[in-house]
Amino acid sequence: MRLRGRKGIRESLEEQTDLVILDPRSLKGRWSELFGNDHPIHVEFGMGKGQFISQMSFKYPDINFIGVDMYDELIRRAAEKARLVWEPAGHETPPNLKVALANINYAEEVFAPGELERIYLNFSDPWPKSKHARRRLTHPRFLDKYRGLLSPLGEIHLKTDSRSLFEFSLNAFADYGLQMKNISLDLHADGIINEEHVMTEYETKFYGRGVNIHRCEAIVGSEALARYQAGRLDKYRL
Repeated sequence: MRLRGRKGIRESLEEQTDLVILDPRSLKGRWSELFGNDHPIHVEFGMGKGQFISQMSFKYPDINFIGVDMYDELIRRAAEKARLVWEPAGHETPPNLKVALANINYAEEVFAPGELERIYLNFSDPWPKSKHARRRLTHPRFLDKYRGLLSPLGEIHLKTDSRSLFEFSLNAFADYGLQMKNISLDLHADGIINEEHVMTEYETKFYGRGVNIHRCEAIVGSEALARYQAGRLDKYRL
């Protein structure tokens, strides 16, 4: 993926220390300290232009959000989007959001064990060729990382338009021993959507074209699993 950024983009990012994190490794184990509270931390790996993470931070002020991407230009766009989302509320800087420049391959160098409560994987590169399977963000080598980073309440939320990636992910979650819930092959037709649902840029585009959106949630943390198992039959009771 090649992105043509604006001239002086790195200098601009360096000036936005209130929102942009260019050295996230230095904050490993100290993200709550940075936010100034002990609220849950939700991270989107591969946030793109930042529509999803920005709107989520606005809708859920009692959760801390971190958007991660590896391209300067996407960090710039996400920071710009975040400020626009929060501007009507009188906030120049989103109080519960940071955007971080990092490579997901080294996520364990950015976050400490148990530091995260939720990981979002939205429209990740499907890497359709079999020889590239290890690059898919739901490959077991990444699931190993996520398990280490997630708290006892930890979950992974996946959305994609790629049927092949979705099938691969479901099998990877199952092989890894993760309980899945809210599985949908056509999110917008299954009635799971509600007024609190937030769409990414890709989702908005694909939905407008009539493309099916696939979604599921994988339970990673022991406490999250216990809560799910305690209430799993409630929806079948009349």
